[in-house]
Formats: sequence, structure tokens, C-alpha cells
Amino acid sequence: MTTLDGFDWEFNAKGIDRRSIEQLATCDFVRRSDNVIMVGQTGLGKSRIVQSVGHEACVQGYRVRYATSARLLQEFTAALADGTFHRLLAEYSRFDLLLIDEFGFDRLEREAHAQASTFYYRLLDARTGRRSTVLVTNVDFTAWAEYLGDPTLASAFFDRLVDGALILKLSGRSYRAHRARLAVELDKTNPT
Repeated sequence: MTTLDGFDWEFNAKGIDRRSIEQLATCDFVRRSDNVIMVGQTGLGKSRIVQSVGHEACVQGYRVRYATSARLLQEFTAALADGTFHRLLAEYSRFDLLLIDEFGFDRLEREAHAQASTFYYRLLDARTGRRSTVLVTNVDFTAWAEYLGDPTLASAFFDRLVDGALILKLSGRSYRAHRARLAVELDKTNPT
């Protein structure tokens, strides 16, 4: 169970707006069927934040699905191969909140799934205005067309996602890199 309890708001206080994140965790955007795009480099806590929002949405009674982009692409590619694509698309369109993490994280994932831009377009088209989607990425908007490999579909996907969406841009230092340095420093002070 992931929550915002214990989240270190001070570590990146200038680059992560606590009030915006806490407002997101109220899930008002889900009630309004709004989308959210969370952009920021690796290590800022985006996954923890989005999973915490998903947990709170579940507590409030919403139907929620969390998946990494790689997992979604694998599922939709398999469904296309076995003829269950439309059934899977209908299933994903019914979740009140769909959380897609690590969008654009791995270029190999995109290259392995040639239909990625079509999958994302069809998924957003089925959900837009009816259900909320949160997309978490470390890829700047200007690089989405290159990542998806189809500028026309990427533009249509982006257009549907951002229409009325809340866009949160996070910045700061990596929590993981900071913790790694602390461990190295502790080893230096405690010789064995």
C-alpha cells in the first residue's frame, strides 16, 4: 500500500509543489473525468505519487488500474495477436482512473511494439471525456512524436490527453541517487 505518508516534501521543495500533489490526492479530477500529465526526470518520486493517488482513489470507491507503459504495450500487442484487442480496449476504457507510469522510459519497449502509437491513440480516444487517465513520463512533450514513431497519431494522442488536463512538471534531485551517496558516506565513516 503506497501513500503520501512520509513523503519527503522538503527534499525537492522548490521543484515539487506539495499543494498540487495533495490536491491531486483528493481525486477531484477523477470525479470530473479530467486527465493528468506528470512530467519530470527519473528519481523524483513520480511513481510513488501516482501510486498514492491510485490508492486514495480506490479508498474512495473508484475502479483503478495501474500499469507501466511497457506492460500496457505488451498486453495490447498480445491481445492484437490473439484477437482480443477490442475486449481489452473495452476493459481499459471502463476503469474510472487509469494510471500509466514510465511512458517513454525505454525506447526498446517502443521499438518492440510497432503499434504503440495506435494503441495509445485508441485507448485515449475510448477514455477521453468519460474517464480519467494519468500519464507519468520523463519525456518532454516535444519528443513524444519521435518516441511513438508516428507524428500524426502522436499529435492526435497528445491532443486528446491534454484537452483540459492538469499538467504537473516536477524537478529536482533524484531521491535514489541521494540515498546512494548517503550509504557510501556511511561506509566511509564506519570502517570495518
